Amino acid sequence: MKTNQLFIYLLSLMLFVSCMENKSENTVADKENSENKETNDFKYWVWTSANEKRADSSYVHEFKKYGENGIDAVLINTNTDPDLLARVAPLAREAGLEVHAWIMAMNRPGDSVALQHPDWYVVSRDGKSTFDTRPYVDYYQWLCPTREESRNHVLSLVERLAKVDGIESVHLDYIRFPDIFLPIGLLPKYDLVQEEELPEFDFCYCDVCINEFEELHHKNPRDFENPALDMEWKQFRLNKIKAVVDEAYDIAHANNKDLTAAVFPYPEMADHMVRQRWDKWKIDAVLPMIYHNFYNEELDWIGFATQQGVKDLVVRDTQLHTGVFVPAMDAEELEEAIKQAKNNGAKGISFFDGNALSGDHLKTIKEFKSK
Repeated sequence: MKTNQLFIYLLSLMLFVSCMENKSENTVADKENSENKETNDFKYWVWTSANEKRADSSYVHEFKKYGENGIDAVLINTNTDPDLLARVAPLAREAGLEVHAWIMAMNRPGDSVALQHPDWYVVSRDGKSTFDTRPYVDYYQWLCPTREESRNHVLSLVERLAKVDGIESVHLDYIRFPDIFLPIGLLPKYDLVQEEELPEFDFCYCDVCINEFEELHHKNPRDFENPALDMEWKQFRLNKIKAVVDEAYDIAHANNKDLTAAVFPYPEMADHMVRQRWDKWKIDAVLPMIYHNFYNEELDWIGFATQQGVKDLVVRDTQLHTGVFVPAMDAEELEEAIKQAKNNGAKGISFFDGNALSGDHLKTIKEFKSK
């Protein structure tokens, strides 16, 4: 081989090797960027409440604590007060947090407007209204999703919050019927045995629900020997909750906000326990409350329930962010809960609630997020 040919060959070889090295470096960099993006896209939320009597400095301290320890988003309950929300939202954003307006939807304890209309409330199979007879706890005052006036009242509250500047979503809580079955871990607290659908916990049998159902299906649920076996009656109530959510979605999006919701652990379970089939809803994100201790389950159940919900949402654009109950866990267990959620397809994790997050909890969140 001549000298000039040898020189050209060696130069070409050097260029080839250099290109391969660059390609390898780029591949590693792309992989690292992808992994970093996946970590950064996993969102950390916290539920908290606001009170008009609290000073701004108190909120600044709380939100700073969250922001400095890896929390990305805060869900704030202002009892549907848009002025209070408008006051505290900028304080949260200054701490680097997304703000979501948390509303108790169908359960409206102490609602001054609703209380003027006793007929707005759901009625049990044994004929008792939650206006004055409340199942389980005194704050269970549920509005009927079928009756136009009560439904529109709830939607007006959604719209009022959606119009507040600087929030990311309206977050629906208690967007369901009262519990037909309590979580098994809570039954001893109420000295209850629930092996079937009991009349005092089965809703809604108000005149509006009964008449509309009878017109559609030519039968009266009050005449059923075992209403739990009638699928049309069950589906009727699932559809009524879905209709409220779908309208709330349109309202939120008309105001350039998302719609999110706190829901029961996974759709089949929510269907069975509270007439809530959230995989059928028009909604941007769900935060299932996978409170393992309520169900006498171990930490890996968080992963199971997360995965079940993710699979049920596979044909939809809805995101799932796992909700966990902080008081039931120490810092080590909280880290395991985060892993269970992340490894089973959740897009994030939400902690109930902010007051329960100890210094060790926050340290764990910050360290896990930075890994």
